[in-house]
Amino acid sequence: MKKIICVFTLSLFMAGCGNDMLNVQPNDRYTEETFWTSESNATMGLTGCYAVLRNAGIFGGTATPLWEETATPNAYNYDNSGGWNVIGAGTQTASNSAIITSRWDDAYRGVGRCNSLLAKIDAVSMDAALKNRMKGEATFLRALYYSTLANYYGGVPLILDQPDPAAQSELPRNSREEVVQQVLKDLDAAIAVLPVKYSAATDIGRATKGAALALKAKVLLFEASPLINTSGDAAKWKLAADAAKAVMDLPGTGYALFPNYRGLFLPANENSSESIFDVQFMAPQLGSSFDLIGRQYNTNAPVRDLVNAYLMKDGLPQSQSPLYDPASPHDNRDPRMYQTIVYPGDMFQGQLVTPARFVVTGYGTKKYTIYDKEANSNNVQESRSEINYMLIRYADILLMYSEAQNEALAAPDASLLDAVNKIRARAGMPLVAAGKTKAEMREIIRLERRIEFAGEGLYYTDIRRWKTAEVVLNAPVLTYDAKPIMSRTFNAQRDYWWPIPDVQRDRNPKLDQNIGY
Repeated sequence: MKKIICVFTLSLFMAGCGNDMLNVQPNDRYTEETFWTSESNATMGLTGCYAVLRNAGIFGGTATPLWEETATPNAYNYDNSGGWNVIGAGTQTASNSAIITSRWDDAYRGVGRCNSLLAKIDAVSMDAALKNRMKGEATFLRALYYSTLANYYGGVPLILDQPDPAAQSELPRNSREEVVQQVLKDLDAAIAVLPVKYSAATDIGRATKGAALALKAKVLLFEASPLINTSGDAAKWKLAADAAKAVMDLPGTGYALFPNYRGLFLPANENSSESIFDVQFMAPQLGSSFDLIGRQYNTNAPVRDLVNAYLMKDGLPQSQSPLYDPASPHDNRDPRMYQTIVYPGDMFQGQLVTPARFVVTGYGTKKYTIYDKEANSNNVQESRSEINYMLIRYADILLMYSEAQNEALAAPDASLLDAVNKIRARAGMPLVAAGKTKAEMREIIRLERRIEFAGEGLYYTDIRRWKTAEVVLNAPVLTYDAKPIMSRTFNAQRDYWWPIPDVQRDRNPKLDQNIGY
């Protein structure tokens, strides 16, 4: 069932010395000249392009996407795992956060591998249709790596040739606009050649036409948002809405919301109808530590602010609902809270939860773990978790469409309301009634994104692109009983973008630094 996961290396096997002592061509490893000579090697090269997705700087490592949530008002990272807590606290520098350094390194590692394949594969003797598809996959992945760089650091050096340290080591930063334009160009090229589906089970996890369209929608949504679209140009929102709608209307995909929200995040249901593009994990060689983080380490501990954000089951906020009881603040909530968060008084792994079970905030996370109310003695250890990380799922497309369509129009229409209500219906929540204003709908959609994707690492990008981080991150971090742990700060003049890592500027003095660092 698992796919696109074999370990990639150019030094594959020890071949022995041979008898010709005068042969200076190494035969215990591949070189750049000898590797790109067969279809099987080209396939391994493409696997290497995918493999970077599991690196700690991108979406893998121990729990990178889960820790990203701790840079938001949703969660807290008590020991600065991955360097995320300094970002949440607003104290990041160009040298004190592991993720700020590794994201740059790993994104360019992915870019370099994609560039190598695109530069070399045309000379490989192989089936032309397969070659064209593989180039589409590499182009999609290059767009994904560059979009990651652009969304966190802004402008970066735009390199489209195969790695050449001598020529590329002192390139200046291109503008962010130039990088994004190349991303969109790559995605259009990928959309033109990638299949809607793959027939072979071993190809599960490869980029598809729908994945490329979905990433295009995500890129355009970021570009239309207040952080970038300072003029509020409705035409940019229309482009984002159209891109999301193209995913919704693409025939033959089978995309749909998975019926069970909790089940969506269990290994048995990975690569479901809701999955558009997943980062594939398989233990023991290529696992994550999601289960261990959720069950034991609690370095992605939810906080009271997130719990307060969940609506009551009648669809009203706790400040307005007659169902809210301050003495029992966890009762009668949106069902997604119970499918995401472990709280005092809950049952978890067959035991009643006390505040001492998760001592950081009193809360734990069950999403992206195999653990729930029932007793479970399967103590999955480090790097042994298998559940895929869903980078883009269909619920995201529905909410991207709703958000962009709402901003593009003078008033909400039935299509965006229908998209939101599909998600509310799956959750078991009251539907949003027609007649909302544009401003009211904006807040409903933003809250829906926060709740639907809680714990998944998307909210940090959302609050940055909405330019609300300067409000929501200038606040204390509260435990289950509303006791403060720390106070966060967010400098609106600086913190919407990450610094260029010091180690990169030491290597390349032509990289200018972002404002405030």
